[in-house]
Amino acid sequence: MDKPVVIEEYTPNWTLQFTEEQKIIKEIMGDAAIAIEHIGSTSVAGLSAKPILDMMVGVRNLNDIDVFIEPLKTIEYEHVFHKEFPNRRFFRKGLWKAGTHHLHIYQYGSKEWNHNLLFRDYLRSHPNVRQQYEQLKKELANKHLFDRVAYTNAKAPFILDIIKKAKKER
Repeated sequence: MDKPVVIEEYTPNWTLQFTEEQKIIKEIMGDAAIAIEHIGSTSVAGLSAKPILDMMVGVRNLNDIDVFIEPLKTIEYEHVFHKEFPNRRFFRKGLWKAGTHHLHIYQYGSKEWNHNLLFRDYLRSHPNVRQQYEQLKKELANKHLFDRVAYTNAKAPFILDIIKKAKKER
């Protein structure tokens, strides 16, 4: 059985954890990592979240990432292949279906890169939308307690709507 979807109250510790991980990842990836960003709900002050740290690394070319699969493994990041996301490389730290850290690698400046930043920054600057999202997440966590995929899929329309709004306001 999957680990339940649990939404925890925001803690500034998430930002501290990101800062630590960012340093370690930068040491391994060096100049290949153009930027390393804290994304997802743990990156938005005041927003309750699943206690999974989402990080995003921007690189020039995704095809150059294979050389980092083994070095990232030494710091407990396991490469997980997702054919349904050809524009992303994904690494998980922690147990299967119960990861503690997710590392998403995208081409720097790509649509996916920009959408993650637009969504995060919109939530950071719109407290009312952040509260709506938090309420939605709590409702969906109750509804899909043992189905992370259904939980994630159910959030997608809200996220896409916010990205559209953020693009218009930009």
